[in-house]
Amino acid sequence: MRRTFQTVAAGVVCSAALAAPTAVPAQAQTSAPAQGHRAPHWELKDTGASGVRFRGLSAVGRDTAWVAGTKGTVLRTTDGGTSWRDVSPPGAGELEFRDIEAFDARRAVVLAIGEGEASRVYRTDDGGASWTESFRNTDAKAFYDCLTFFDHRHGLAMSDPVDGRFRILSTADGGRSWKVLPSAGMPAALDGEAGFAASGQCLVASGPSDVWLATGGGARARVLHSRDRGLTWTAAETPIPAGDPAKGVFALAFRDRTHGLAVGGDYRPGQTSAQAAARTADGGRTWQPAAEPPPAYRSGAAWLPHSRTTALAVGPTGTDVTADGGRTWRTVDTGSYDTVDCASGPTCWAAGEQGRVARLER
Repeated sequence: MRRTFQTVAAGVVCSAALAAPTAVPAQAQTSAPAQGHRAPHWELKDTGASGVRFRGLSAVGRDTAWVAGTKGTVLRTTDGGTSWRDVSPPGAGELEFRDIEAFDARRAVVLAIGEGEASRVYRTDDGGASWTESFRNTDAKAFYDCLTFFDHRHGLAMSDPVDGRFRILSTADGGRSWKVLPSAGMPAALDGEAGFAASGQCLVASGPSDVWLATGGGARARVLHSRDRGLTWTAAETPIPAGDPAKGVFALAFRDRTHGLAVGGDYRPGQTSAQAAARTADGGRTWQPAAEPPPAYRSGAAWLPHSRTTALAVGPTGTDVTADGGRTWRTVDTGSYDTVDCASGPTCWAAGEQGRVARLER
């Protein structure tokens, strides 16, 4: 979203254990296990990048993860966060990276946000040793927020509305080239409606052709859904508060084509977010509010691998867990994170301000 937001687990984790109130705050690196056992918790990894805010995150596995953030920064670890390599694209210091999608330890695609030519896409095939700029926006009215991939070849990127409709980019060669899709199948945007470049999760895919787009800033917070890789879309309203440029759905997470989560609220510090989460069981056609939502704005969400009921939500004031598919949430950590991602390993990572990156441990 332009102007309003531009600046501003090892093993299958047991649902009950993760929801336990004894989880360790994110500020603590490690402590002595209680009776030889600890609840799952975030363990901070030293990135050496305290001046960078990481809103882009891609978890490849327990050992490998990529993060992208301010000052054109991209870091990669291949040893579980023990060390991080600065693999930032040369000359990108003025860019704001907000999303990164990695296929493995060598191949990744990263998105820079902003108006006009500030919106760019880069791809690497050698672990960040070199990058190719594969897209640079030339339309002053466009502002790209997020990207997602269906597989190693097919992906989409989305822009805030241009001429009254969200704009979609498409790639069929893994991000090496992009084209703007026709807008005829896109519903008209609401007045003031846009996406939030908060966590790289305002555009998410599941399966070979389904993709969802999260919105805010308009009179209603909506989720748009396409079944054909972005050619045609339908829109559904959510119960997450809207009606203000700072409010709406900030992140989506789908564990399959039908079951999804939406989180958001009001990103302004100190503002209440009474209904910060919703869920769907019909592919996004309808959304139900969480009976017990997170207590504050949340900007990122992810399902735990191999779980049908457990997911995480993160934001500047903490991490919440649901063990019942999004019906109820419980805060388990008070550390600040902007985004969260899980890999099939299974492993989960989180990232945020002041160079913070953590891996879920148990």
